[in-house]
Amino acid sequence: VQLQASGGGLVQPGGSLRLSCEASGSFFRINVLGWYRQGPGSERELVATATGGGSTTYADSVKGRFTISRAKNTVYLQMNSLKPEDTDVYYCCLSVLRRNYWGQGTQVTVSS
Repeated sequence: VQLQASGGGLVQPGGSLRLSCEASGSFFRINVLGWYRQGPGSERELVATATGGGSTTYADSVKGRFTISRAKNTVYLQMNSLKPEDTDVYYCCLSVLRRNYWGQGTQVTVSS
C-alpha cells in the first residue's frame, strides 16, 4: 500500500489550499481515508476522515472551514479560511482492517 500526497504550500491567512492523496496497492474495499496533522513537539491529531460510503468526520477546530471528499481511493481536503494555527505537516492515512498506512507529510504554512 502506498499513499502519495500533494498540495501543501505557503498561503496567507484567510486563503485556501487543496490537498490530495491517492492510495494505491491492494487493500480491502471497506476502509477509511483521512487527514491528520502534526506540529513540532505535538501529537498527531485527526483533521478529517471519509469512508467509502460518504460518511465524514471533522475535528471541531476545522468544522465549517475544511471539507473532505473522496473519489474511490483518492481523498481531498479543501481548506478555506486558513489560520496561522493551521500551520502543520499534514499526513493522509488509510485505515483498513485495523491497520493504518501513512503517506509522506506535506507542509502547510499559513503566514503573512
